[in-house]
Amino acid sequence: MLIRNFAAAALLVATPILAQELKGTGTTVLRAARVIDGTGAAPIVNGVVVVTDDKIVAVGKQGSVTIPAGAKIIDLGDATLMPGFIDAHTHIIGRELNDPEADAAAVKDFDAVGAIIGVANAQKTLLGGFTTIRNVGAPNFDDMALRKTVSEGFVIGPRMQNAGHATGITGGHCDENGYKPGLMDGGPRNGIADGPDQIRAAVRYQAKYGADVIKTCATGGVLSEGDAVGVPQYTYEEMKALVDEATKLERKVAAHAHGAEGIKIAVRAGVASIEHGSFLDEEGAKMMAQRGTYLVPTFSAGEAVEKAVKAGMLKGLKAEKGLAAAAAMRNAVKIAVRDGVPIALGTDAGVGSHGTNGHEFTLMVQWGGMTPMQSIVAGTMSGAKLLGWENRIGSLTVGKLADVVAVPGDPLQDIRVMEKANFVMKNGYVYKSATVTPALP
Repeated sequence: MLIRNFAAAALLVATPILAQELKGTGTTVLRAARVIDGTGAAPIVNGVVVVTDDKIVAVGKQGSVTIPAGAKIIDLGDATLMPGFIDAHTHIIGRELNDPEADAAAVKDFDAVGAIIGVANAQKTLLGGFTTIRNVGAPNFDDMALRKTVSEGFVIGPRMQNAGHATGITGGHCDENGYKPGLMDGGPRNGIADGPDQIRAAVRYQAKYGADVIKTCATGGVLSEGDAVGVPQYTYEEMKALVDEATKLERKVAAHAHGAEGIKIAVRAGVASIEHGSFLDEEGAKMMAQRGTYLVPTFSAGEAVEKAVKAGMLKGLKAEKGLAAAAAMRNAVKIAVRDGVPIALGTDAGVGSHGTNGHEFTLMVQWGGMTPMQSIVAGTMSGAKLLGWENRIGSLTVGKLADVVAVPGDPLQDIRVMEKANFVMKNGYVYKSATVTPALP
């Protein structure tokens, strides 16, 4: 938040700052017309969630849960309490697709611009109800800088799992293309790696500087220059080297993959998740279900690309690729659901707008044919499992971190209310509420 006057600035300089994220203190009781716990269980009517400090200590029906003496009570009325939402595919650093400066940002912006924009994006994301994200690629390790400043309480934002630089072939989707030779050439340190040895070096370098997850490009993409959207980019041997190295370093791999063959190569190599999966076929879906490979569909990106084409912002090959992928992903998710593929919510925010991440719940139902409850689980417990944090977050369960979100009304009757989070608690601290005005840093 902005410092409002010079006196406040002087006070900050003179007084040591306790570098830690905001957490709840004392006991707070949250009451609402219903509680959806994130596991897929039936809603609790007239539900109660009790939080002490930064942990959940009780969940149940009003009258069956003991209210501690002196507890602060927040009654949210006709609302639904849920676990904090999880977005498993974001690009929180830098400009959005609809920003007219986005195309030239890599060569015109100062290095710090993307990280500074990321601060605003992080706040929008948190206040939209997303208390946890997985950021799958950022330049200059800016995602690590943002995570550090959030965890130390200097800015507000979601809990973050980061990838550092995405890893891919020279000239592929993970590379910067369309510039004159020599201007944007890369190497293993910034994720451009060919052959098993370079790939292993790239993975090690990202892990050295804080990557929790390794992001790779298994196929071409929509917004990259000069590659077909579905064509495989890494061979099986290269992809297997990447996964093996990541596994050795106790990191999961998220694979951007649109085309059916590239999806299968990545799944056989052992990636944890397929991002986008636009042209997924029956064979690929059965492989994913058998191996427990997650699909992160990113409908929001498909919708954003369709709008950009309609507005004339995307043209030529990018427009052709975008429209094809957006149309195909609607069918791909239906195949995945039918075959039992685990699905986690991801928006590709940065292609679409930050802070509107909740719209993905709506699209999972309207485009993907999922039930409202399936979409809610995808954005809560399934996301937590994909991130490996299911013992910390993802459900309203005693002992887990107190990440709690409320939306007005009943999302099982109208999934669109998931776009209207009106109460946001992270680590027991209330960041957004109609009844509470919190002090933000």
